[in-house]
Amino acid sequence: MSSPIRFLLIAFALIVTGCARTPLVGDSAEATLPRQRIAPERSAELTLLQINDVYEITPAEGGRSGGLARVATLRRQLLAENPNTFTLLAGDFLSPSALGTARVDGERLAGKQMVAVLNAVGVDFVTFGNHEFDLSRDQLASRMAESQFAYISGNVFDKDGKPFPGAEPYRLIEVPAMSGDTLRIGVIGVTAPFNRADYVSYEDHTEVVKQQVGLLRPDVHILVALTHLSLAQDVALATEIPELDLILGGHEHENVQLWRGPDMTPIVKADANVRSVYVHRLRYDFETESLDTNIDLELISDEIEDDPATAAVVDEWVNRGWDGFRASGFKPEAPVATITEPLDGREAVVRNQPTTLTKLIAQGMRRAAGDVDVAIFNSGSIRLDDVLPSGVVTEYDVIRVMPFGGEVWTVEMTGGLLDSVLTQGVKNKGAGGFLQVDGAMQEDVIWFVNGEALLPRQKYRVAVNDFLVSGREQGLSYLMLDDPRMKKIEAHGDIRMAVIAELKRRYR
Repeated sequence: MSSPIRFLLIAFALIVTGCARTPLVGDSAEATLPRQRIAPERSAELTLLQINDVYEITPAEGGRSGGLARVATLRRQLLAENPNTFTLLAGDFLSPSALGTARVDGERLAGKQMVAVLNAVGVDFVTFGNHEFDLSRDQLASRMAESQFAYISGNVFDKDGKPFPGAEPYRLIEVPAMSGDTLRIGVIGVTAPFNRADYVSYEDHTEVVKQQVGLLRPDVHILVALTHLSLAQDVALATEIPELDLILGGHEHENVQLWRGPDMTPIVKADANVRSVYVHRLRYDFETESLDTNIDLELISDEIEDDPATAAVVDEWVNRGWDGFRASGFKPEAPVATITEPLDGREAVVRNQPTTLTKLIAQGMRRAAGDVDVAIFNSGSIRLDDVLPSGVVTEYDVIRVMPFGGEVWTVEMTGGLLDSVLTQGVKNKGAGGFLQVDGAMQEDVIWFVNGEALLPRQKYRVAVNDFLVSGREQGLSYLMLDDPRMKKIEAHGDIRMAVIAELKRRYR
């Protein structure tokens, strides 16, 4: 090899080596190469684990999905990933619950089991859902006192306009950063007045959020709204109050991700009964004052192991509740029938159309009532939000379907009233007031009862669940026993017993 070529190769090697090598302390290169100082990154990270509308402490769908002991495992994993992890529940957890209707020591559990398990999971913050107010004032006060998590509510008060003891209008969370900065997060909680209990008062949730945003925005980096509102109301919040960085919602029972408003605010809701949860990983850059949000839907399935400590609490309360049901005449573990088809009790379905399950319930009511023309019940009385798979159905499954229970009544009403009720039931589509009917059908605008056009002045015998004639259903406030167009004829016992009897008859 000639000397010029050898010289060029050596020079090239020295250049490459010099470019790849980092100068070391004491190296002569320090005299000629400028020292580059890298400032610590000014950012902070936190994780929010979101759940909403949790009515059962055990898994759903035959054990395949959900289960709070599995959520506890996920929470533990998230804490290991980032100690600044907080778990938030966007309302509806004290009621309704099948287990919560069990009587233990002479009183219904009324959410006592839920609080115990949520304490074990390690929930940090909740807001009220409308069904928290299914409980009496004393029951709610007891559940709040038992809770190891904070209640955040800016617009829900007692009837005198005072906050419920233990409830906070908002909560500030502080997260330290490696740079010495402190990330401040404001959490605001609001609830829509879907349930009007006589001991509860509400302020307008939009105005409350506006006030709290005005108060908190100058002092926080991130604003989170923890809401139990309808989806349309959440969208309105994002549109009217773009300062919100994240809306964690409840009330709807199916997972939702929307970006709405002038700043495209994320609105997020998980599936009920923790079939799914959302994990929000937030990173705030103090230099640019920008927020990076990563949102993941996590399915809670039987692939996730139970957290042992939480599972032990779940087992304890299941056993206590089942003992209560036994004392009330039920045999929760007893098989009722082996069904040959799935029975769909999902809320999104039964509030919009009849299913095999709803038809079975209505026909069971007619059979229990005897000589009636029509059977009617409100879809909101079905709280299963699940599908009973083919196979053995137990008495506890029936309790899960209709945890509120109630009686089957025969009432006599005029055709004019019956027409009004049936028509309103159709208008209530999508809500709990959507009526399930057996014995009547509508063609165009005409109702037919057992194949004959409904006559306004004729009297009809109708099997109803007692709640339906309490005046508390949507659009049916007039449907009460003091209405001269209706009278009670007879009571026929617990509607769940009628369902059990129909299951046994149909699936022998």
